[in-house]
Amino acid sequence: MMRLGVIADDFTGATDIAGFLVANGLRTIQLNDVPDAALRVDADAVVISLKTRSCDPAEAVRQSLAALDWLRARDCRQFFFKYCSTFDSTPRGNIGPVTDALLDALGEDFTVICPVLPVNGRTIYCGHLFVNGVPLDESGMRHHPVTPMTDSNVMRLMEAQARGKAGNVPAPVLDQGPEAVRQALEALRAQGKSYAVLDALNDRHLEVMGQAVADMTLVTGGSGLADGMARAWTELRGDAASAAEAGKPRQGRAIVLSGSCSQMTNAQVAAYRAAAPSLLVEVERCIAEPGYADELAEWVLAQPISGPAPLVYATTDPEKLKEIQARFGAAEASEAVERVFGALAQRLRDAGFDQFIVAGGETSGVVTQSLGIRGFHIGPQIAPGVPWVRAVEAPISLALKSGNFGAERFFFDAQDIAG
Repeated sequence: MMRLGVIADDFTGATDIAGFLVANGLRTIQLNDVPDAALRVDADAVVISLKTRSCDPAEAVRQSLAALDWLRARDCRQFFFKYCSTFDSTPRGNIGPVTDALLDALGEDFTVICPVLPVNGRTIYCGHLFVNGVPLDESGMRHHPVTPMTDSNVMRLMEAQARGKAGNVPAPVLDQGPEAVRQALEALRAQGKSYAVLDALNDRHLEVMGQAVADMTLVTGGSGLADGMARAWTELRGDAASAAEAGKPRQGRAIVLSGSCSQMTNAQVAAYRAAAPSLLVEVERCIAEPGYADELAEWVLAQPISGPAPLVYATTDPEKLKEIQARFGAAEASEAVERVFGALAQRLRDAGFDQFIVAGGETSGVVTQSLGIRGFHIGPQIAPGVPWVRAVEAPISLALKSGNFGAERFFFDAQDIAG
């Protein structure tokens, strides 16, 4: 029986949570989009990755409910709605509407909200979300091109887009252990709250909350919560290396594609450019020249096979990003760049490239879809929340990185693990 079914709102978020499940020894498969009814899987956990973070809320609800129906038809015991650990959703965003729709479909009226991952600096204190000790609205997420975060209070963020009320389970309650957390959750439910925002400051808090929500039908949050839940399932935990074997990359030819403009990705690109061949994607040419991807592919193919993999990047700093958006329009610029990345990935696959290291949630989704990949085996972690994955139906391996994840040498680390 499937122990956990995860509905993730983007590709990198899906691989993020899947990596933590595998690290805890759970056999995990990631599927891209809702599969057809005939597909059979044998796994402890199945992660369905959608592309619903920034789409119309009604469409996000439709896709999420379709994923829920598929999981329920396979007797899944518990459900997890996975979103970003920086809760990057505006007041018109999708986290609230999707959570409400999933609760309704399951006949439930209460769940937890916990977008945390302490190992990557995502913590919650008194219901406020912090990124490396900085309030969310003062971090680099304040300047996100699609979902600028101007508030760090998760209760307010949730209530702005959902129909219910939110309360907080503070860190001192987490310090008291799982039973204290369960009692706090019941107290919030009795007060008519629909959502409980769980504080989390450290690894111990993840373990406590994982035990506390073990019997909850629907939980929502980031991969840190799933990590804590998996640790509580001692009857399922196997050998992490064995669980990751199916997703290990094979030796091959690699390319690095970076579409994220996050602070960390800017640092990663800068570090990598100092040692590897690199080429900047020009937004104007993405919009105006249909054959631009062919030119980029020719440049990549002309680079040495030995040494660090070539880098093609659209990553830029916040000021330059503002200039680009003002000149071309945020949506048009983003869509044009992603189209070029998708076409470039196809051309490089046809030329024999079989390792794709990708930075950025939207870019990862486009690359994966362009390569026609429907599902992954989850392999070893490169960094917390970023595993290597291997396509189920093709000899292709990918490292799909959310913008702010990984250390500065992430692109080097990914290739070192791949051998």
